[in-house]
Amino acid sequence: MGMVELQNGTVEAIHVHPEAPRGAPMVALDEAILETGTGIRGDRYAGLGIPGSHITFIAAEGIEGMVARTGIPLNAAETRRNVLTRGVDVNALVGRRFRVGEAICLGVKPCTPCDHLESVTRPGVRSGLSGAGGLRADVLVGATIRPGDAIEELEG
Repeated sequence: MGMVELQNGTVEAIHVHPEAPRGAPMVALDEAILETGTGIRGDRYAGLGIPGSHITFIAAEGIEGMVARTGIPLNAAETRRNVLTRGVDVNALVGRRFRVGEAICLGVKPCTPCDHLESVTRPGVRSGLSGAGGLRADVLVGATIRPGDAIEELEG
């Protein structure tokens, strides 16, 4: 059995989509309640019942890389993703279970940048974030999460 290096990182920020017009700015939270099988309480995408729609993650490094390469300013809230991570390759978590604070999530599929994202930010964001658009995940075990919480890939 080869030892697989399991990933570890941290939550840098948490944002939700309020019940507001599509394209309204996301709201930053000091803590978020993840509910098993639905997503983040208070997020308008929670509970749609679509696998991979519960919660989204994006790596801070991916955003910073895009900004450095393209010069296009983009902040975490503008990416339309719920959880900003640091120290984790979120793409590598597809098909993997991982702990976020006390919660456990399952990576479902990459969250590709879309035209809507570009329309509410700046031209070039979609191609700039290509391959670094984030991760769609489901909540297997709910808990309250906060910025600073550990993210830890789980065995198996």
